[in-house]
Amino acid sequence: MAESWTVLKLLRWTAEYFAGRGVDSPRLDAELLLADLLQLDRVGLYLNFERPLQADELGAFRERVRRRAGREPLAYILARTEFWSLPLKVTPAVLIPRPDTELLVEEALKRPSGPARVLDVGTGSGALAIALAHERPAWRVTAVDLSPAALAVAAENARTNGVAERIDFAEADLAALPGGPYELVVANPPYIPVADLAGLMPEVRDFEPRLALAGGVDGLDAYRALARQAGRLLTPGGWLLVEVGIDQAAAVRELFAAAGLAEIFTARDLAGIERVVGARHL
Repeated sequence: MAESWTVLKLLRWTAEYFAGRGVDSPRLDAELLLADLLQLDRVGLYLNFERPLQADELGAFRERVRRRAGREPLAYILARTEFWSLPLKVTPAVLIPRPDTELLVEEALKRPSGPARVLDVGTGSGALAIALAHERPAWRVTAVDLSPAALAVAAENARTNGVAERIDFAEADLAALPGGPYELVVANPPYIPVADLAGLMPEVRDFEPRLALAGGVDGLDAYRALARQAGRLLTPGGWLLVEVGIDQAAAVRELFAAAGLAEIFTARDLAGIERVVGARHL
């Protein structure tokens, strides 16, 4: 990365370097990192393939390459991602929202009609709360998290997306959730069994917050807490909808049934995995 490095030459070198270090989508990551640095979109990057980079640009890009080669998530390096087609700031204080979680938004939007009070448990970046508030102006959302740093990121994201006036952010423990009753409670809780954490991809294991990942010995601690409080939190007819990990749907259905919830259903993601479990308080 010395003098006479053009955009195209730098992209080729970086993609090869990333591939050798096990980075998924090495060429795409190289393009996104360089486009962001040069304040171009990817089309603009292609139109500037022969442009040489200046020394300060090379230095800044070298630092980005070092971080990504160390398996730091791309979203943390860029400090942003997108969820439900909405821009979100992300930092190491919050889990990076996954596309699979958009299924939880889709299912939530099918439930209460008209004005509703909604609780988002473990809001993290605020992705769920913001998406729901954006789609349903008549809904009032309470978004809680145990991490003050996460709540600060979520509040900033709510302001960026123009929904801050309809979301109340509060610090709260999963074991004692506030307020209610709500017409809808949603959660994408930590659901990784503790013993499985060491086997996660480095991007997740080494960089994303453990608080948002570890779900206890069997990964079901959060679902037990939610089922235990569902009767208090939900209005009659209110819904509890949660994202679950692979092969957890059956166990979560049993927890919800044991708590007296009814109309229990599951929804599958695009890969055919049971990703959302929902139930109603009658």
